[in-house]
Amino acid sequence: MSDGRWFIDDDDRYARLRLIGWWDQGKLRRAKVLVVGAGALGNEVLKNLALVGVGHVWLCDFDRVEPDNLARSVLFRASDRGRPKAEVAAESLRGLNADTRVEPIVGDVITDVGLGLFRDADVVIGCLDNREARLWVNRCCWKTMTPWVDGGIQEINGVVKVFVPPFSACYECAMTDNDYRLIQLRYSCPMLRREEMQAGKVPTAPTIASIIGGWQVQEALKLIHGLDVPAGEAIVLNGVANQFYRTKLPFRDDCLSHETYDEIREVDLSNEATADELFRAVGAVELEPAPRLRLDRDLVTAIACAPCGFRKDVLGTAYRVPREWTECPRCGKGARPELVHEVTGGSALARRRLADLGVPPYDIVRVVVNGRERHVVLAADQGNRGERGR
Repeated sequence: MSDGRWFIDDDDRYARLRLIGWWDQGKLRRAKVLVVGAGALGNEVLKNLALVGVGHVWLCDFDRVEPDNLARSVLFRASDRGRPKAEVAAESLRGLNADTRVEPIVGDVITDVGLGLFRDADVVIGCLDNREARLWVNRCCWKTMTPWVDGGIQEINGVVKVFVPPFSACYECAMTDNDYRLIQLRYSCPMLRREEMQAGKVPTAPTIASIIGGWQVQEALKLIHGLDVPAGEAIVLNGVANQFYRTKLPFRDDCLSHETYDEIREVDLSNEATADELFRAVGAVELEPAPRLRLDRDLVTAIACAPCGFRKDVLGTAYRVPREWTECPRCGKGARPELVHEVTGGSALARRRLADLGVPPYDIVRVVVNGRERHVVLAADQGNRGERGR
């Protein structure tokens, strides 16, 4: 301030932002945000995070740019057709503001993002279009005590929800029996490919994406600055009537998402290590009973057909089992997967890489030793997913 007037440095790109009373550009420069989804909504969220100078952004999306994305996504161009959305968006953001470090993850949040990244993020912003991914993000955020902001759009209507574990209601608290039923369709037999689950595309306009994406980032900024937010509430916008309302979500004491990891130990291993190497790293070898690795993702070890007795050994997470695997090549009838939820020390599976068992890089795994569950982060993968957070 000079002579009773505010002085604005024309060389400081954040000068107008600093005039906001509670604004702390240093906090934003140090902030780490995980954005899940790079569609129309994700584009607006990412654009706003870069404009305000958030220091570190991880972006996860498995999809590729298609022509119909160009009418709703500010970061994509016609020449980007066929390229991974995450990579294209990251390149655009680097051109928008070099102060923001953007790391793309071309993958699925359910299978390719470890819990260590959720733990390192100050805020997670969900720009998703299905219940299954939202439920997964919700449970990951609760385990790591990371606040997250969910957004959804349809036509010119939208909704924003802020969740702050462990005190507010969460996404799963408000789920209905029908929501669970629709999610379980994914795991019915015959299994459905992810592409089939996403065949029905939701109609949206770029205008509502701008509004809801801006609202999500605004709530994230308040969380980063330690301001109060309406946690455990839904803010619903009716774009046709230009009306919005807030509704408090129910808090369920028995909600399955309300699991938190209080004590997390680090080991200098990556997901390229075997389960037995993990057991040795935590000092759990030659114990009785043998240590066990509890898997967060169902592991398919074989496909079996009861009518004709056909059986084929496979190894992969249930989420990624293609539909054709469930058709018996011998009799043409439906085959069923054999699922494993735990791996015991000294077993054949314990000699396989953690990656083969469905454990992504930089994950926080659950090891049971003498009846007690321990939470262990694969710290050697840290460099694959950015610098350490909090």
